Amino acid sequence: MFYKLTKKQQDDMIADIQSFFSEEREEEISEFAAERVLDFVKKSLAPHFYNAGVKDARKIVEERSNALEDELLTLERPIK
Repeated sequence: MFYKLTKKQQDDMIADIQSFFSEEREEEISEFAAERVLDFVKKSLAPHFYNAGVKDARKIVEERSNALEDELLTLERPIK
């Protein structure tokens, strides 16, 4: 991945994972276990979300480019 998490972001995510396991599964997991879950998500799942974001961004850029092209065409003056 291109983006590196800060220590605080990683610590917050680990705490969120521990809270999820506690609340949803009534299971207490260690910080180490939560970090392994985070590593799995980063390596296996995050690329799918990243690629979806890139695809969405590409679509927006194309739409805006087309709109800009249309705007430029309206500025053209007829040649006699």
